[in-house]
Amino acid sequence: MEVPEVQSTDDSVNKLQEEPSSESAKKVNKVLKPNSKTTPKGSGIVGASKNERKSDTNSSSKEIKSNLTKPTASSASRTTGSLPVTRRSSTGGLPEKQPMLITKRQSTLASEPLRRSLPEIRRSSMSSSIAAKPATKPSVSDIRKSIPTSPVPKTPRTPTSSDSSKQDSSKRTSMRSSQSSVSSVKKVSSLSLDSSGSSSSVRKSVSKASPLSTRSPLVSSGSKSGSLSTSVDRSSSLSGRKKVGTPESRDSRLIMLPQVEVKASDDVRLDLRGHRIRSLNGGLNLSPNLEFVYLRDNLLSALDGIEVLKRVKVLDLSFNDFKGPGFEPLENCKSLQQLYLAGNQITSLKSLPELPNLEFLSVAQNKLKSLSMASQPRLQVLAASKNKISTLKGFPYLPALEHLRVEENPILKMSHLEAASILLVGPTLKKFNDKDLSREEKAIAKRYPSHAALCIQAGWELCRPEQAMDSTFKFLLEQWKEQLPLGYLLEKASIDPPFEEDACYCHFEFVRDSTEGSDSELELKYQWFTGEKTLSKFTPISGANGEVYFPNRNDVGRILKVECIPVLGDTEYPTIFAISSPVSRGTGIPKVIKIDVRGELVEGNSIKGYPEVAWCGGTPGKGVASWLRRRWNSSPVVIPGAEEEVYQLTLDDVGSCLVYMYTPVTEEGAKGEPQYAITDYVKAAPPSVSNLEITGDAVEGNTIKGTGEYFGGKEGPSKFEWLREDKDGEYTLVFTGTNEYTLTKEDIGRRMAFAYIPVNFEGVEGKSLTMLSQMVKPAPPKVTNLKIIGELKEGSKVTVTGIVTGGTEASSRVQWFKTSSSTFESESGLEALSTSKIAKAYRIPLGAVGKYIIAKFTPMTPDGEAGEPAYVISETAIETLPPSLNFLSITGDYSEGGMLTASYGYIGGHEGKSIYNWYLHEFENDPGAPLPEVAGLLQYKIPKDAIGKFISFTCIPVRDDGIVGESRTCVGQERVRPELILTLFILHDISSSGSPRLLSLQVIGTAVEGTTLNVEKKYWGGEEGKSIYRWFRTSSNGTPDEISGAIASSYTLSVDDIGFFISVSCEPIRSDWARGPIVLSEQVGPIVPGPPTCQSLEFHGSLVEGARLTFNASYSGGVKGDSFYEWFRVKGNGQKEKLNVGEFLDLTFDDVGECVELVYTPVRADGLKGCPKTVVSSPVAPGEPLGLELVMPDCCEGQEVVPETRYFGGREGVGEYIWYRTKTKLSESALIELPDSCDNVDIRGQTLRYTPSLEDVGAYLALYWLPTRSDGECGKPLLSICESPVTPALPIVSNVHVKKLSSSTYFGEGEYFGGYEGASLFSWYRESDDGTLVLIGGANFKTYEVSDEDYNCRLLFGYTPVRSDSVVGELRLSEPSDVIFPELPIIEMLALSGKAVEGEILTALEVIPKSESQQHVWGKYKKEVRYQWFCSSETGNDNSFEAFASQRSCSYKVRFEDIGRYLRCECIVTDVFGRSSEPANAETASVLPGIPRMDKLEIEGRGFHTNLYAVRGIYSGGKEGKSRIQWLRSMVGSPDLICIPGETGRMYEANVDDVGYRLVAIYTPVRDDGVEGQPVSASTDPISVEPDVLKEVKQKLDLGSVKFEALCDKDRAPKKVPGMGSLERRILEVNKKRVKVVKPGSKTSFPTTEIRGGYAPPFHVELFRNDQHRLRIVVDSENEVDLMVQTRHLRDIIVLVIRGLAQRFNSTSLNTLLKMDS
Repeated sequence: MEVPEVQSTDDSVNKLQEEPSSESAKKVNKVLKPNSKTTPKGSGIVGASKNERKSDTNSSSKEIKSNLTKPTASSASRTTGSLPVTRRSSTGGLPEKQPMLITKRQSTLASEPLRRSLPEIRRSSMSSSIAAKPATKPSVSDIRKSIPTSPVPKTPRTPTSSDSSKQDSSKRTSMRSSQSSVSSVKKVSSLSLDSSGSSSSVRKSVSKASPLSTRSPLVSSGSKSGSLSTSVDRSSSLSGRKKVGTPESRDSRLIMLPQVEVKASDDVRLDLRGHRIRSLNGGLNLSPNLEFVYLRDNLLSALDGIEVLKRVKVLDLSFNDFKGPGFEPLENCKSLQQLYLAGNQITSLKSLPELPNLEFLSVAQNKLKSLSMASQPRLQVLAASKNKISTLKGFPYLPALEHLRVEENPILKMSHLEAASILLVGPTLKKFNDKDLSREEKAIAKRYPSHAALCIQAGWELCRPEQAMDSTFKFLLEQWKEQLPLGYLLEKASIDPPFEEDACYCHFEFVRDSTEGSDSELELKYQWFTGEKTLSKFTPISGANGEVYFPNRNDVGRILKVECIPVLGDTEYPTIFAISSPVSRGTGIPKVIKIDVRGELVEGNSIKGYPEVAWCGGTPGKGVASWLRRRWNSSPVVIPGAEEEVYQLTLDDVGSCLVYMYTPVTEEGAKGEPQYAITDYVKAAPPSVSNLEITGDAVEGNTIKGTGEYFGGKEGPSKFEWLREDKDGEYTLVFTGTNEYTLTKEDIGRRMAFAYIPVNFEGVEGKSLTMLSQMVKPAPPKVTNLKIIGELKEGSKVTVTGIVTGGTEASSRVQWFKTSSSTFESESGLEALSTSKIAKAYRIPLGAVGKYIIAKFTPMTPDGEAGEPAYVISETAIETLPPSLNFLSITGDYSEGGMLTASYGYIGGHEGKSIYNWYLHEFENDPGAPLPEVAGLLQYKIPKDAIGKFISFTCIPVRDDGIVGESRTCVGQERVRPELILTLFILHDISSSGSPRLLSLQVIGTAVEGTTLNVEKKYWGGEEGKSIYRWFRTSSNGTPDEISGAIASSYTLSVDDIGFFISVSCEPIRSDWARGPIVLSEQVGPIVPGPPTCQSLEFHGSLVEGARLTFNASYSGGVKGDSFYEWFRVKGNGQKEKLNVGEFLDLTFDDVGECVELVYTPVRADGLKGCPKTVVSSPVAPGEPLGLELVMPDCCEGQEVVPETRYFGGREGVGEYIWYRTKTKLSESALIELPDSCDNVDIRGQTLRYTPSLEDVGAYLALYWLPTRSDGECGKPLLSICESPVTPALPIVSNVHVKKLSSSTYFGEGEYFGGYEGASLFSWYRESDDGTLVLIGGANFKTYEVSDEDYNCRLLFGYTPVRSDSVVGELRLSEPSDVIFPELPIIEMLALSGKAVEGEILTALEVIPKSESQQHVWGKYKKEVRYQWFCSSETGNDNSFEAFASQRSCSYKVRFEDIGRYLRCECIVTDVFGRSSEPANAETASVLPGIPRMDKLEIEGRGFHTNLYAVRGIYSGGKEGKSRIQWLRSMVGSPDLICIPGETGRMYEANVDDVGYRLVAIYTPVRDDGVEGQPVSASTDPISVEPDVLKEVKQKLDLGSVKFEALCDKDRAPKKVPGMGSLERRILEVNKKRVKVVKPGSKTSFPTTEIRGGYAPPFHVELFRNDQHRLRIVVDSENEVDLMVQTRHLRDIIVLVIRGLAQRFNSTSLNTLLKMDS
C-alpha cells in the first residue's frame, strides 16, 4: 500500500458542450458582460472534452503539415447533438487542464523561452483525464471500434522530436514500475506553443493500450450519433502529474486519492474504477480476502454488501453517488486503514462507525456542513476540503490526527481556525491545510481555557482568548440553565492548574437566588476523571469524589475532569463539569496542604497530628514532627521527646495550647515549608485514682501507707480515710487526714481499708477508690526509745529503759558491753561485761572506766518469743572516782578475847596499799590511842586491857597510782565487855529490883545526814509511861554534847551532826511516874553527809523592770559547796532563754511580760551535785516610762536629723515629738517654757526625725519629747536644742531635663537645692549621631529656639547651680532630648485629576498647607512622595480595598478590570530624616467604561502580495462589542484611500491588486453596548511582489510577447444550477501592443479570436476575490472575457505581465511598483 497522492479537482465537473467556432466567439461576447454576477461555483479549472483528453494520451508523434486540423466524426457529433451530462473529475478536485498537442512552427524564438512562458504546466501537481459520460452504456463492440489501430504522431515537447519520443517512452515505462516517481512526472508535458503567437496546428495522439489497461477499466462515452471514444487509463494519466507536496502544487493538493496497489495480487486487489457500478450486490462477488478495493467513478449510492470485506485495508469509494447516512456496513471492516469518499454528495458522517485501524480518511468535495462523526482512534490524516463546513460543532475525538485539511470551506472565515483545530485535536496535530502549524496560532491556542475544545465541539463560537474564559462559561451556563437547581445560580466552575502530587481543587460556586428557591441546603457531589485529551473519553478515578484530588505520576500530561452533581433535598440534578489544563510535573518540593490535630483535648488522652502532604513529584519520606506547648500569653516551648505524630497529654499540658508542627521531607532530601496546627486549651481530666495499694507489713506497730496514682489536673486536698473491719464485716472509720497509719493492738486480727478520695485543685471530688489490707498480725516484741539512766561513773548503778511493743512484755533480757568507740556499729567488736540477764540495772564495774558501755536489750513475750535486740550506747565514757570508801564496818564480839574484823568498800580506781589503823577510846569522842601492833591489819583480838573501852578502825584509801583518799573511821557500837560470866551476874542483879528497867536500847537508822534515827528499846517494869529521851552528839575526842531540843524517840540528822557519833539516853518512866535508871545507847556514826538537797526555793525582790531579783534557798546534804544558779526567761510559747548564772538577776526591758525561772542545783563541798530545784516567777511588770537622754546633732539643710534618745520603762510606745524653730539659742529654763511660748517660735514637725528645709537655714532647731509607754502611760518630757544654727547645703541641681514647648522651642529646667539660689548658669549643647557634644554659643537661657543646625541632633540642657553667697555647684546635664526634627510634612488634602473612566489616567495631586513652616519643610526637607493605589474588592461601594502590587506612581491608568469598582490612592510623604506623614486618601466614584478606543493598532504581515495580513491592537473602553474594520489601499505619496469591498474582517489576504499600494486598516472600536469610538488606522509598507512571482514576471516581460493557456466558461446563465457549466480552452496572447484571447480550433472548427484590444483606457484587468483562479480582461464596455487558470500563482503572473506591458497607460510605472530597473 502506498502513500496517497494529492490531486486537484472541483466540487462539480461539467460535461463539455462544443459549438462551432463562430458561434462560440459570439457567445462569449454575449455572456461575459462587465459586472456579470454569473460565476461558476467551483473554483478549480473545469476539465476539457473527451477528445481533448484523449489527444493528451499519445504514444507516438506525427507531423501535421496543414495549419488546420479536420474535425473528426466524434467531434462533430458532440457539437451538433450532444446534451450536457454531469461528469465528475476522477480525481475529485479541480478539473484537470487538458493537455493539447500543438504543431511546432518555425520561429526565431527558441523553445526554452516557450517553456518558461508556461509555468503553470510545469507546476501542475497532477494531470487527470476527463471524459464526458455517455447517455447510454456502450457495448463491447463500440469500445473496440473506438480504439485506433494506426499510430498517432506525438507532439514534441523539445526541439528534437526524437529526444521527445525517447523521453515519453521512458515515462511510460517508469509509470508501470512506479506511478509516484517524481523524476518521470516532472518530464511529462502535454502542451507546447509556438513563439509567434499565431494560430497553432493541433495534432491528435492516441495512446496505445498499456499493460495496465487490462487491469484498469476504461470509461467510455458516446453521443447520439453513436461515435465512441476510448477513455484514458487512470493509472497512465498519473504520468502527467508532478511531485506531490511541492510549493508549486499546494493549491492542487486539496483532494487526496490513492494510487492503485499494482504489486498486490489479484486475489487481494479489486480495481473496478469507472465501471458505472450501481450496487455492490449486483454480481460483483466481493471476496472476504480482498485488501485493496478501488471502486472510484461509479454510480454507487449504498454500501450494502461491503460488510463482507473484513480484511480490506484500502477502500476507494470516491466519485460515486453516496449522500449519506448509511455508512453502518463499514463497521465490519475492522482492518480498514484508508477510506476515500471524495467527490460524492455526502451531507453527514454521523453514521460513520468507529474504525479501530483507520489511518486515512478523505471526504473532500462533498456537501458536508460539519465533521461530526464517531471517534477514530488511529486516524492520522483527515482531508475535508471543498465542502460546506461552516462549524466545528460535533468535531470527533481524533487522538492520533496529524494532518487536517479544510480548504475551500466557509469555515475558513472563522478567525483563529487553526488555533481552534489545535484545541480540538491536541498536540498530535502537526499540519493544518498542508502547512506546518504557526507559532502564533499555537500560542493563541494555549491562551484558551482547557474546556474550550468541549465548548467548540458543542457549538461555541470562538472569540478572543482574553474573553474566552467568560464566554465559554456563559456558553456552558446557557446549556446548563435548565438543569440547575431551582433558586440557585452558578457563579463559578473551574479547576486549579494541576501539578503532580499536589492538591488540585475544583470550584463550583452556587449562589442562592433571593427571589425563589427552597429552604433545603444545596449539597455537592464530586467525581474526578482523567483523560488523554479534552475530547477523549474520560475514565473515572476510583475514590476521587471530593473537592480536592492529588494527581499522581501517571496523570502527568493528562487532562482532569470533575463532574459535580448538585443535590437539593432528595433530588439529584444533572451533572455539570469543569476541565483542567494538562497535569504538570511536580516541583519535587513537598508542601503541607492541610494539617490538623485530632483527639479529645483532655489530660491523659492521646492526640494525633494529621498532615495532608502534597509530595509534588518527590518520593514520600518521613517528615519532621514536633510538639510545642504554648501557655497563655507566652511563646510556644518545644516539648522534649515529643517528636512523633501521636502525643499523650500530661498534667503539664493542662491549661495550655498544643502546637503540632510538621515539616515534610522527601526521600531525596527536599524539605518543604513547615506548617503547624494549634489546638484549643487542654482540659484537666476529672479527678480519679488508680493503682491503689497499701505498702508495709500488716503487723502491729508497723506503719502502713496507702498510695495511688492520682490523675486529673493538679491534685488538691485529696482525702484519705482508714477504716477497720469489725466482727460483722462492717468497716468503722478509725483515722483520717493522712495516707499513713500505725497499726495498734486493736487492729490485730482485723483488716484495714484505705479509702482514697481524689480532689483536684479546684476542689472537685472524684470517684473514691478503696483497697483492703491483709489481716493484721500481732507484732513480735520490739523495743524502742531505749535509754541508759544513771550516773556514768565507776561504781554507779545504771538502768536501761525502753518501750516494748508487740504484746505483753515478759522477762526481757539485758546484756552489757563495753567499747572504745563512741558509736555503735555491730556487736562483733564489743567486749562483754556481763551475761544476758533479766535484771535491767547494772553497777558499773571498774573495768568499764574510760570505755563506753552498751546495753543489748532483747524484748521477750510471755510465750517466749524473742524480738529483735536493740542496742543503746552511753552518751559519755565512764568516769573514774577519787579513792574513797563507800562503807566501813567492824564486825565481831565486843568482849574480852573476841575477834573484831574490819570491812570496807573501796571505790576510785584500782586500790593500792590502803592504810589501816586500830584505836582504843575511853570515851566515844576522844581521839583514841593507836594500837601499833595491829596497824595494817583488818582483824583485832580484844585483849583484857580493852575492857570497858571503845575500839575504832580507821582506813585511808590509797589508789594504785598513789592518790590518797579521805580517811574514814568506824567506832565500835559498844564498850568491850568482860567475859560472859560477869554479864549474867549483872543481869540477875537488875531483875531483882522493882523499878522500871530498859533491858536494851539501841539506835535504828542510817548514819547519814538528813535521815531520821529511831530508838529501839526493850522496856521492863510495868506499864511504861512517858520515858525521857536525850540525844547526844559525840565528837571524835569522845566528848558528848546534848543536842538541844532533841527529846523525842526519833531524831533527824542535820549538817551539824556530820562527823559526830550520835547516841541516845533513855530514862524509863513507868506510867505511875516511877523512874528507872538512865540507859545510854551505843553510838551511831560517825554521821556521813547526805546527798546535797534544796528543801525550799523562793524569789526575793520586786518583779519590776530595773529591779534586782535574788532568792532564798534551804540547803541540806553536807557542807554546802558552790551550788549552781541558772536564770531563764520563759516566753509565752514555752521557750526558755538562758540569762545568767549568778546569785541575782537584774530585770531588763526584755524581761517585761515574760516569766523568770530559777534553777538551783545544790552542790556539796566535795563536789557532789544534788537534784536541781526550780522556781518560776509571775510575769515581770514594766517600769515607769522615763526619758533618759535626748541629744541633738548638728543640723544641715537637706540632711535628716536623727536625735539620740534613750528610753526606759517597758515597751516604748509612740511618743510625742515637736520640733521648734527659733531664731536664737534658748537656755535650759527657756526650753522648759518653750511649749507654752509663741513668740519667735515655729513648729516644724511632729516626728522623731526631721529634715531641715530652706526656711530653717540660720535658725536653731529644738525638740520636745514626751516618752510614752506602749500602754499609753507617759513620763516626764525632755527638751533639747542644737548647738549651732542650721547650715545651708552645697548648691546642687537635680532632675535636669528638657521640655518640648513646640516643634521649634525647647525649655530646660531643673530642681535647685542648697540654700538660696543666686545667679545660676545655663547652657545648651547639641549632640550628633556619633555622640559628640557641641556647646551652642549664645544659648544662655532656659528657653531655646531650634535652628536648622539642630535637626537630626539631640539637645542637652546644662544647669550650673550658684548659691546666693556665690558658692558654685557642679554642672549637671540633662538627658538628651529626642532627635530634633522639623515639623512633619503634612498633606492637607489629596485630590485626583482625571476621570474615573477606563483608559483615562488618574493623577494624584497633593495639597500642601499654606503655613510658612509647612512651606519651608516641603521646600527643604521633603525627600519623596509615595503613592499606593487600591481597588475595591468587589463591585459596589465596599469598604474593603486591595492594594495593587505594582501601582506606586502618582498616576494610574484605569483598566478594564476596574470597571464598576472604586479606586483609592493613598499618599505618604517622607522627609530626608526617614519620617513618614499620615497617609492621605482620595477615592473615586465607581469606574465607568471608557470611550471605545484602539491603541497601538498595527498590521502584521510579511509584505508580499500573497501573504495574509492581520490587524492587532490594544482595545480599551469596556467590553468590546462588534467593532468594525475596513481594509483600504493607499497609493504611495497620495492621500487618497481606495476601499476594498467586502474586506471587513480582522485578517486580509493580499492579492496582486495590492502591489505597490499600502494596505490601510481603519478600526472603529465598538463597545458591547453599541457605543462607538474614534476610528484609528494603520498601514503597511508598499506591498511587494512575491520573489518567485517577480522572477517569472521579469522573465516574461523581457520576452515582450507571451502566451498563456486558460479556460473560459461560456455558459454562465444566472438560472443555471450551480456547478453546471461549460469550460472551454482559450489561448491568451499578450505583447507590448495588445492583448488577444483566441479560442483554439478543433477538428470541426478553426481558431477564433474572441477579443482583441490595446492597453488604452478603459482597458483593465479585474480580479475576483472569492475565486483566486479567475480574472476578467476588459477591453471596453462591449469586449470583456472571464478566464480561469489552474493556480493563483499563474493568475498573478498573467495579471502582472499584462499590467507590466500596459504600464505606459498607468499613472505609476509598474517597474516602480515591481522595483525593477527601467
